Amino acid sequence: MAASGAKKKQQQQQRAAAAAAAAGGAGRRRRKVPDAEEKSWQKAGLKLNEEISSDSDTESPTFGGKRKKDNEAEEEIEETAQEKKLRLAKLYLEQLRQQEEEKAEEVALEKDLVAGRLKEDVLEQKGKLQRLIAKDLQPPDTAAIRVLRGHQLPITCLVISPDDKCIFSAAKDCSIIKWDVESGKKLHVIPGGKKGTEAQHIGHTAHILSMAISSDGKYLATGDRNKLIMIWEAVTCKHLYKFTGHRDAVTGLSFQKGTHQLYSASHDRSVKVWNVAENAYVETLFGHQDAITGLDSLSRECCVTSGGRDGTVRVWKIPEESQLVFCGHQGSIDCIQLINEEHMVSGADDGSVALWGLSKKKPLTTVRQAHGNHGTQGLEQPYWISSVATLLNSDVVATGASRCSHSASVRLWKCGEGFRRLEPLFDIPLIGFVNSLKFSNAGDFLVVGIGQEHRLGRWWRIREAKNSVCVVPLQRTAAGRVQPADGS
Repeated sequence: MAASGAKKKQQQQQRAAAAAAAAGGAGRRRRKVPDAEEKSWQKAGLKLNEEISSDSDTESPTFGGKRKKDNEAEEEIEETAQEKKLRLAKLYLEQLRQQEEEKAEEVALEKDLVAGRLKEDVLEQKGKLQRLIAKDLQPPDTAAIRVLRGHQLPITCLVISPDDKCIFSAAKDCSIIKWDVESGKKLHVIPGGKKGTEAQHIGHTAHILSMAISSDGKYLATGDRNKLIMIWEAVTCKHLYKFTGHRDAVTGLSFQKGTHQLYSASHDRSVKVWNVAENAYVETLFGHQDAITGLDSLSRECCVTSGGRDGTVRVWKIPEESQLVFCGHQGSIDCIQLINEEHMVSGADDGSVALWGLSKKKPLTTVRQAHGNHGTQGLEQPYWISSVATLLNSDVVATGASRCSHSASVRLWKCGEGFRRLEPLFDIPLIGFVNSLKFSNAGDFLVVGIGQEHRLGRWWRIREAKNSVCVVPLQRTAAGRVQPADGS
């Protein structure tokens, strides 16, 4: 009995222990949620003991939308440091590639420009450069022509400064005027002196017939009927010194381009060479059989002259001490200008204009009665060609004649291929003797020196004319092309 009682008591204790263990497990499964966590769940709109719906269940709009945005933001931000470095490296390489492409394009363009410039330089040195500008020139508006008045007697010669900002003009009143191109105002006036005052007067006391300016704009040279050559500082118009040596009127002056070597021509039939920078005489060249009326030069150490009534044009080769003689005009050759190192144009009192090439002794082409005739029927006489001008290394030439009416006294011409043709472009109606013509270096305008009388004499007078400097603007439709002058 005692044994069975003890056994029962043991079984009861085991059952009690098992029940207690079960109660403890349930307690752990149903532990109380802390207040803070409970509040966060309630804030989200969920009950504490509510089951969470499966993925297939519909989410609440508020909570689901917010979670979507958070996920998208996380996807955008999800980039490791390594990935960021790779992305930035790719971006940097792309920028470098674009910069290199742009640089390569600039280099290619610069090479093309340099090649074009070198080609032009080679053609210019060979005397074969011909910019095709004539086809783009338009007739000027006569209302746009500016007239500069200041000289009392006929204008005889003029030059334009290398930067195209100033014009220097001289006249039979022995004065020199420096003009501002833009405003048309006088910048400086060197007055002329009376005959017999040579010892006291600083300047000319006889008709000034020729003028030249150095290619660097430093020196201005003027020659007069009294055999003198005056040298001036172009910027200040200060007198520097004078050259003597010619035995008659100085009718032509020209500086060798890029140097201070000066060529002078005279009615004494000689050409003299001077070094202006050193105030020195160099040599004298003889050959013409009559008074020399015009002279011009470019970069080569040579010059060209028109020989008046000896009917010749001459090219003087200074280093070789030789000369080339060209014949073609029937009258007195009064003016000449170089177009490039191998071609030139001349005008004569028989009314003809001729184009020349240094390789041939006869003109490449000649235009007779270039400005027409005047006089009664059966007794017509051609208008004198009193001046010529060229737009350097181009196909444009200008000629001037004496006119007593509003018909053309200045005519522009187009030089054909190889300088074998002269075709009229348009006329500029002016009244008087066109004693001097100069194109600006950029080809933007043409300057005309007008007088009532011819620069070399007083054979007749046009009273209707006004002694003045006319600035004629030149308009272009497009830039001219460049090709060799021989057409190749």
